[in-house]
This record gives sequence, C-alpha cells and structure tokens, in this order.
Amino acid sequence: MAIVLTRSLPSSIVLIRLRSALNKMPPRSVCTNSDIDALASAHARFRSLGEGSVLLEKNKMTGIATITLQHQEKKNALSGQMMVQLADAVSELESWQEGRGLIFRAVGDFFCSGGDLTVVQKISNNADGDLMCRLMQDTTTRLHRLPLVSVCLVHGRAIGGGAELTTATDFRLFTEAGRVQFVQGFMGVSTGWGGGTRLARLLGARKALDWLLTARPIHASEALDCGFADNIVQQDAVYDEAHQWLQERLKFHPDVIRAFKKTVTGACDNDVEQSLLNERKLFSPLWGGPENLRMLQKGTKH
Repeated sequence: MAIVLTRSLPSSIVLIRLRSALNKMPPRSVCTNSDIDALASAHARFRSLGEGSVLLEKNKMTGIATITLQHQEKKNALSGQMMVQLADAVSELESWQEGRGLIFRAVGDFFCSGGDLTVVQKISNNADGDLMCRLMQDTTTRLHRLPLVSVCLVHGRAIGGGAELTTATDFRLFTEAGRVQFVQGFMGVSTGWGGGTRLARLLGARKALDWLLTARPIHASEALDCGFADNIVQQDAVYDEAHQWLQERLKFHPDVIRAFKKTVTGACDNDVEQSLLNERKLFSPLWGGPENLRMLQKGTKH
C-alpha cells in the first residue's frame, strides 16, 4: 500500500491529530494548548509554500514503511509544503499498528540540502522562524519516538537541516558518497530542527560541539568510526541493502519490537525512575501474553 502525501491535511484534522499526539507523549513532556495552536498555525502557514513532495509507502507484508523526500531539482531541500507533508507522514505512521520498521531516504544522489532557499527567504522573520522551528522540532521528535525501528539512508550529502534530519532516526546507513555537514553557522543561525539536541545525545557534548563549530563535512568513514553511522552500504544497491539490514533487526513479534523501541526512547527522554516505570508498563502486558506463551510452549529460548 502506497500513500502519496501531496496534499496537506485540513486544519481540523491537524488539530485532532496534534491533540492525540499530546495524549501519547511521555509523562515528562510539556506541551500546552498554546503549543498545539502554534503547530496548527505552522501547518496553515507553510502548507502552500514551495514545491516538492514527501512520499510515504507502507508495506503491510513486511511491516516496513518508507519515507522519501522528492525535490531533486533543489537537492531535496524541504519546502514549506514538504515540511507539512513530512509531519503528516509521521502522523500516519503513529497510528500504523502493523508497522515494525521505517526507512528514511531521498531521491537522487543528494539526501537533503536543508530548507528550500526560496521558501526560507519568504519566512526570514522571527515569527515565521519560530513557527518553522516548532513544526520541525515536533515532527522530528515524533519521528524519533515512533514505535518503529527507523534507519536513515545517507546516500549523498546531508547539509544544514538535512544533517539534522539524519539525527532523527534510530540508525544511519551511509554510502561512500554520504556525508553530513552542519553548515547552520555559515547562515548566521543555529540548529532549528532539533538536530543540535539529538547530536549531543548521539555523540556527547564535545564531539557535537566540534561538528557544529567547525561545520566541516563528516565523511562516511569518520561517521562510522565515531558511531554516528552504523554501516556503509553500496551506492548501487543502497535501498535493498538497507532493507536487508533492517529486516535483521525486525525478527521479533511487532509488540516486542515496539516495547523495545519505547523502552529505549523512554530511557533517553526521561530520568532513570521514569524510564524504569515506563519499562515496567511495557513489559507487564507482554509477560504471559500470546506471543510469550507461544514461545514458552516451544520450550526453548532460541
């Protein structure tokens, strides 16, 4: 089943989904009605800005979804409407009960060049900048918290906001041509899509600060050496290799995979006490559940 998100959702549906997402957030997340209203305003403001599209495909047989950025003539830069479509794609996946995994990729040989300059020039004021920041922080945070095992295919350059997008998945696969570069400083800004926070959690404060301050390109080999990349795959078979790589991490029952993902995400987002509470709540329904009993009847742990 393929879903092409070329039209944004109506404002009423956006509000419903935003409020639903609020109810699903971890206990320590703080989100007010004014935050939800601001996100709805961002959807309305950006949905008609620029071109390009985001494609969401859901394979019910494998339980693997694919999000593809499609704006090749702009090196897959995100226009306003693409930002909204990406948010809609994440909302779609939040309610996909059969889902187990997600591959995040782009068309062509450039992963993402950040924000579409034509659109950025139209929103180059504090108010619109804040709306964009709220929208993209919300989208990338929800993408990171999806109960799906996610992997980003860095099959070319990912610069600026594009580099920030690579931090939103659980894993990253690079091709030899893949590289990330946080060039925000050259534009007189800092990270605005949540990438600075996630980069610090992935690499530690010193390494993250070095990448941000030097704005140098991080090639596949360095990304692999420091743990930012999880593997280097062949350029000519990148999607097939990524699919196989992901499948090897999806061998358990979907409920178990989702519990593992929520446990780890909760550990990153909360303090130890709250994380342990979340872990217990996720574990208890599985213990003595159908899959657990089925495996116990087999009499083996392997």
